[in-house]
Amino acid sequence: MELELEALVGNNNFIRVQGLLRANFYLKLECLNPAGSIEFKTALGLIKGCEAAGVIRKNTVVVESSSGRLGIALAMICAERGYRFKCIVDPSISACHSSAMRALGADITYVSEQDTIDGRRGSRLEHIRELTSRDPRYVWASQYGSQASLGIHAELTATAIADRFPHLDYLFLDAGGMGALMGCARHFSRWRPKTKIVAVNGVGSIALGGSATPRYVPGTEASQAPMSGELGSSYATVSVPEVAAVSSCRYLARSYGVLAGGSTGNVMTAVLSWRARFRQGEVVVAVAPDTGEQCLETIYDDEWVISKFGGDALLPERYADFIDECVTSYATESVSVREGVAYA
Repeated sequence: MELELEALVGNNNFIRVQGLLRANFYLKLECLNPAGSIEFKTALGLIKGCEAAGVIRKNTVVVESSSGRLGIALAMICAERGYRFKCIVDPSISACHSSAMRALGADITYVSEQDTIDGRRGSRLEHIRELTSRDPRYVWASQYGSQASLGIHAELTATAIADRFPHLDYLFLDAGGMGALMGCARHFSRWRPKTKIVAVNGVGSIALGGSATPRYVPGTEASQAPMSGELGSSYATVSVPEVAAVSSCRYLARSYGVLAGGSTGNVMTAVLSWRARFRQGEVVVAVAPDTGEQCLETIYDDEWVISKFGGDALLPERYADFIDECVTSYATESVSVREGVAYA
């Protein structure tokens, strides 16, 4: 069977965000990929890694943990290739995400217990370990394909950015999609070492080794195991309060026509919170990993936003000032901007 979904991957979708920075600021819109997110490329790498390892057979069931986006992408690819797919989720997953996976033929298992360190994500991963240890039919996608997922982002995502911007000062990447973050970090550290990589996560995410805390926006946590120990090539990390990410999403929709998901809100907020660091004429690119179509009843619902964060998050005319207030007020407690290893 000729495979067509892979041919639809969009690698050259950039828009310029004007009026907010002295620097030249661009968003790379990964929401235009199949499955509406950058996780399609990660999923493609995971499945190709499993295929290269020869672990997928006639009765194999591919299994993975996901908070939504990666699961949808894996369900699409497995459906096209004729593989069975089981996704391990927790009750915080949005109904839209779970319905999409079911529509694509995925089997969904809910895990509600919370690990003492990694929260529900830790319990989901433990469930997969138990499942694969007792039943050889189950193949954990990340166990065989994690390196392939890094490679596919180095080949596709990073190369597309480097080709479009011969000179790039800063690259902001969401840490929830560790395949994209590490693939791009490895590519740029080798080929474009003067580009500063900034890893972004949401406050309460364990993506960069932090402590898990309750989060309201679905699908904004690490899809794979944290790899903060491998981030030596990153220039810095930034943690973003969830209310600020929500406000960024709403601002992008109203001001630039981009319906973004929560992870895109994270990177947008991180860029804006750093705007005093940028110099006139510098080039800044942020990878916008997800669509907001599955957040219409959360991020883009006024009543939901007010109930979780208060009315200030609804005010796009005060957007820049509001982001400053969020970041400044949170910085007095635990927001992290850790200067890492600057490139030589």
